Amino acid sequence: MSFRFRVLGMLMLVALAATAATAWLTLRQANRQVQETVTAGEQEVSRITGALRAYGFAHGTWEGLSPTVAELARDTGQRIRVVTESDVLLADSDALAGRDPRAPGSRPAVLVDPRPVLRFPAVREPRTSVKLTATAIADYRAAVAYATCLTRAGAEPTAVADDVGTPRISPGRRPARCDEPKPGANPPTPQDVEAVQPCGTDRRPTACLQRVFNERTASVAPPRLEIRLGVRDESPPTLAAAPTVAVAVGVALAAILGALLLSRAVLRPVRAMTLAAKGLGEGDLERRVPVSGRDEIAQLGGAFNRMADSLQAGEERQRRLIGDIAHELRTPLANLRGYLEALRDDVVEPTPELLASLHEEAMLQQRIVDDLQDLALAEAGALTYHPTEVDLGELLEAARTAHRAQAEASGVRLELEAEGTVFVTADPDRLRQVVGNLVGNALRATAAGGSVTLALAPRRELAVVEVRDTGKGIAEEDLPHLFDRFWRADASRGRATGGSGLGLSIARQIVTDHRGTIEVRSTVGAGTTFTIALPAASGGGRQEDVGPGPSLRR
Repeated sequence: MSFRFRVLGMLMLVALAATAATAWLTLRQANRQVQETVTAGEQEVSRITGALRAYGFAHGTWEGLSPTVAELARDTGQRIRVVTESDVLLADSDALAGRDPRAPGSRPAVLVDPRPVLRFPAVREPRTSVKLTATAIADYRAAVAYATCLTRAGAEPTAVADDVGTPRISPGRRPARCDEPKPGANPPTPQDVEAVQPCGTDRRPTACLQRVFNERTASVAPPRLEIRLGVRDESPPTLAAAPTVAVAVGVALAAILGALLLSRAVLRPVRAMTLAAKGLGEGDLERRVPVSGRDEIAQLGGAFNRMADSLQAGEERQRRLIGDIAHELRTPLANLRGYLEALRDDVVEPTPELLASLHEEAMLQQRIVDDLQDLALAEAGALTYHPTEVDLGELLEAARTAHRAQAEASGVRLELEAEGTVFVTADPDRLRQVVGNLVGNALRATAAGGSVTLALAPRRELAVVEVRDTGKGIAEEDLPHLFDRFWRADASRGRATGGSGLGLSIARQIVTDHRGTIEVRSTVGAGTTFTIALPAASGGGRQEDVGPGPSLRR
């Protein structure tokens, strides 16, 4: 995967994860706090209303309610205002706490009815339920009167609902003036019995009996209450700061961790390349960087390694070239020095033959130096070319004519095979230099009775020249080194029989500068073929001189 996409994907992943985590945790916290707030509110309302209803159920009156309201306000943290349905204020937690009463909140009032809810067994007949209701009315009147007396006397009565639902009062301690009602001592009045009789034939007798019970006990039961909780402009519940801070810290840590991982992925290979580049600058040409993957960083590492390989190969070629030049010049220069010293000391006679031999040796050294200069200029792109439209057939014929004497002296047939007329845009002198080098090498490698063939054939947009010989051939393992400087396939051949060892290197560079290619194939014992492919020209004879450089203009 591309490094750019990896970085983008990692950043997007961190951003999405951080955003999702923040949103999820914040929403979860908000929902939990809202639920807790709602639940707490419902529980507080239920607790307050339940405590007030239990007070009215057990005491039969709302007298002495203030301590209970104050305790509930203190335990729940709510502001409680209790009034009757007729808007008679019974208790206000603000006033009980000693501060000015605040305006009540906008929440609707909660109704509290202390009267019991009658319970009738399902197996009872309607007539029995009617009778029980009439009895319950009488019992509730007596219980309310007893509970009210106990409350006013300072006692703390408690109440337990009987089977029907009416309270059974326990005084704790009974004041002398409060008489506890005896079971059956308060029979229902005829009015009570008459009031509940119509419910025996009602389709919903339970609701009818409860309604009649409430109507017949309204005069003695504590009035219903309206309870208001909270105050106006009360601040809504806010999110807790600690979980929010924890979420933010977690998101920041995730982002920092992602950045650290990303910087490590980027900087580790960059640091390795920095150290390797420093080593190359200090002369350690064997330094390389580890490469893994296929992204841009891996491509950069591969390019760095290839550059290091090229630098190392160039350094090795330079060292080998210096050694080869020293080797090629040492022996002939030593011979020249020896003969000159001998002539100076009159050890040998300066005969014409000796002087001719010394001149020939000096010319060979000059040839090596000239070849080195040509090769250096060609590889530096500074070799001057004068391209024109060249007829390759005529050029090959000229090369055959120039080497005919050498071929006849060696007993080798020198032939030309040309298919039509083929033109190229090239420097004719440089091409003759290339062909001459190949023909000379072929003649030296071919024994008497063999043949060397110059062939020319067009191939689509290319002009192909082949130099074929029937010599002894070149071993396959030697072919990759054939164009190296000072390299000879036959180590026993010297400068006199094998040339300077630079001709093929120069030939390859010249062909490359003409936007062509040169290849070789050989079979030991059968011969060797050099193939030159150049871009064919459309014809014409215009000549144009160009300055130094590897490119040719048409």
